[in-house]
Formats: sequence, C-alpha cells, structure tokens
Amino acid sequence: MQSNQQAPFYIKTERSFSPVRKYAWLFTVLIGIGGQFVPLLGLLVPFIMVALMGTSIFKGKYWCGNFCPHGSFFDNLIGPVSRHTKIPAFLRSKPVIAAVLVFFMFNLSRRFIEVYATLGSGEFLERLGLVFATTYLMVLLAGGLLGLAINERTWCQFCPMGTMQLLFYKLGKAVGLAKNTDERVTVSHPELCHSCGKCARVCPMQLSPYLQFSENQQQFDGESCIRCHTCVHNCPAGILQMAKPHEAEEIKKEVSLEGFEQASYYRVRIKEIAILKDDVRRISFELLEPDRMSYDPGQFILVEVEPAINMYRAYTISGSNQDNSEITVTIKKLPGGYGTNLIFDNFKEGDTLNLKGPLGNELRVDPTGSELLFIANGIGITPFVATVQSFFERNEYPFHRKATLLYGARYEEDLVYDDYFEKVAENNNGFNYYKILSRPRTERYARGYVTDILNDLQPSPETRVYICGTADMAGGVTEILTARGISAENIHYESFI
Repeated sequence: MQSNQQAPFYIKTERSFSPVRKYAWLFTVLIGIGGQFVPLLGLLVPFIMVALMGTSIFKGKYWCGNFCPHGSFFDNLIGPVSRHTKIPAFLRSKPVIAAVLVFFMFNLSRRFIEVYATLGSGEFLERLGLVFATTYLMVLLAGGLLGLAINERTWCQFCPMGTMQLLFYKLGKAVGLAKNTDERVTVSHPELCHSCGKCARVCPMQLSPYLQFSENQQQFDGESCIRCHTCVHNCPAGILQMAKPHEAEEIKKEVSLEGFEQASYYRVRIKEIAILKDDVRRISFELLEPDRMSYDPGQFILVEVEPAINMYRAYTISGSNQDNSEITVTIKKLPGGYGTNLIFDNFKEGDTLNLKGPLGNELRVDPTGSELLFIANGIGITPFVATVQSFFERNEYPFHRKATLLYGARYEEDLVYDDYFEKVAENNNGFNYYKILSRPRTERYARGYVTDILNDLQPSPETRVYICGTADMAGGVTEILTARGISAENIHYESFI
C-alpha cells in the first residue's frame, strides 16, 4: 500500500567534509568546556575572530562552511540527530540579526570593562580568557539546542560572527578585494539546470541557488551562502561547481549544449493518467502552446511539479501521438521522492501546467551503427519505449539493421511495457527483446540480471550501446562490453534512479 505522506522538502544528505571541517568541532569543545577549567584557552578565540573577518573580505562566509569550529560541531554532531525542519523566517530577519549582534557586542563590551579593572594583575589574562571561553560555550549550548529542535544550522542564521563576516564581505566587494578571490556556486550553463530544487533541499542554510542566480544566470550571488559545497556534491545533473567570477564565463564557453538547443517552455493539459501498476503512472500531456514538440527518442522533458517555487522534475519522453501534439511520460513513485509524491497526490486529468523540452543528448540514438543494443533495468526502460516506437513501429529513422533490447526487473509485476515490446518484436525481425527477473515468482521467466543475458550475446565491436538504469548495472554492463572490444565512445549511459 502506498503512503500518502508527502516527503519532507529539506533532506539530510552526505556533506562534503575537509579534514578541518570534519574535526574542527574538537576545538569548540576544547575552548568552550576546557576553557572553564583552563581559562587561558579562551585567548585563542580573538585569533579565530581576526581570521574569519579577514577571510570574509575576500571570500564571503567561506569560513562558516569550511573552518568554523561551531559549524563543524553543528554539522558533525547535531546534524545526524536534528529534526531538520524549516528554519522560521523571523530568525533570519534583519531585526533579529541586528538585535542579536547588538546584544552580543553590548554583553561582550560590558564584560571587557569588568575585566579591564584587573589590568596589570596576575588574573587579567585568565579572566579575559574566561570571557571568550564562556561566550564560546554559550554558542555551543544555544546553537546545539536550536540545532536539535529545528535545524543544525539555525544559529548560523543570526550568528554575530556571521553578521560580521557579511559586513566585511560587503566591504571587500565595495573596494574590489573580493573580485578575483570570491568562489561562488556556479552552474556550468543555465540551459542545463533542471530547476529540480535539489540544491535548495540540501542547503544547510536553506537557501535556493536555482532561484537566485545572478543576472547572467550562472552564479549564485546569495551573500548568506557558506560555500560548503553541499549543493555541488548533490546536484543530480552534476552541473554545479565552485568558481570565481572570472572563471564562470570560461566554464560556460566549454559546455556543449547539444540536445538542449531546441528546448522551450510549453503550456500543456493533462489528458490522461493511466495506472500501469500501483507505483507507476503513464501521463499524457496535450500540448496547448506551442501545440507541437519535435523531439528525438531518448530525450526528456521537465515537468512543473510545484509552481510556487518554480520546481520541475525531469522525465524521459516515453512516447507521443503521430503528430507530436501529445507527449507521454512514465513515472514511478519513489520512496521518499518529493517530486513523484507531488505528482501522484496532486496531478489530475484536465490540469494545466508548464513543461520544458526537449532536452538531453546521452540517449539520443545514432542510427548509423551496424548494430544497436539497448539495456535497461527498473524504470530505466522508459526512454526505450519512445525509441522502439520511433524506430520499429513508425519507421521514422533510416535503420534497417539489428537492434536488441535487454530488460531486467525484480518481479513479474515490475515489467512495464512488456506486452508492447513483445508485440513489436513479433512484427519486426530486426528487433530482439530479452527480459530477465532477479526474483521471479514462477519458472516462466529466466532468473538473473541483464549481465547474464549479455554474457550470452556476441555484439560486434561497432555496436552502439545505450544504457539506462542503476549505476551498479551500468558498471557491470560496461565492463563486459569493453572486454568485448566495444569502445567507450559507443557506450552511452544515463540514470534517473
């Protein structure tokens, strides 16, 4: 039975930890707690303050995401057990940020004045160190509690030292010192961004880079970004990186837009939602404006799933009608899948929404090869539905040689479009279709994986291979194919899993 509970927007994920970021929390514990017993440890704090403010002139809040001991504590120790919910907007509001900064400076100044009275005595340095150590402990406790109750980086929204970094960063930009040193989240090319929102969902500061790129739509200019690389390492399209402003344009020039150059936005109506199985839907979109989409088999479209935040999801085109006025996608509901849950729960026949497409090049089939080999497992079968339709049902491409489709799944009910492929194979001598199940419930189906079928085939070295499915499957298949003499240039892989 499928759960109707919507997946959370903000998700915990693998973080990118340098050795400093991974272990700097020990410094926080040493100063905050150890400083209560050895107050002189607190005298290390002013050096940290100078370092973070100096760094911010050139690199913004880079210190927060890469060196900050408290940030390391929040990410390493609090993050795994945090509720990880949405940070209330008022905690990042200017009045709250200003009030915390004023309170911090007032309280610190008051205590400095008290300690100054002991200047010249033997206890001056110890009392001064205790001021810093106690302040460090306060941040550890308050930030830790907020992190547990809300989100691990809640304190960072109004941290006084973070505010100081922002002020010094503005200064650095104003005088030009940050111009050639400031690394920002950079998209290799705006046309390659899927607007999937994954960068926003994993951002520890709960920012939305995909919605806030700069005027040239290539760099994220959000001053609160802590440059932690989390969005870079979690981008499904692999198109984000950290780059300086002068590097961004060079990155853009080197990007190939093949397969993306014809993309545009379409207004569509949901014509039909067909239930193929409990967790698989085939959705047909009637194109309204423009009313036709010219695409190549293997390309995908972006489907608008949450208009309020301009969020889309990428799905392979699994077919169309004869004049391409209707486009079909096949969607599997994934456990914890934010986009698929929205689609399954909210999409209704007759609804209108936006699409963008066609997009993608990796699975666009080159018909000039002497032999074609398609390999899929799970829902990775969807791009080959449109390919088989175009090549063998409609004969839209000049291919009259041998093509083979290998399809692997777990159980009998996981084979979607099985009857369709069987029918096409019966009517086309040049198309062979093989299926295999890893956990068949009857003896009707072969047991194993697509690699087992592949071991029994003898594809020629000139075969063009197109793979869609899990990374493990693709790795095993590629190893077998390269051993058979098929070059890497002829092996194309894409994953939506």
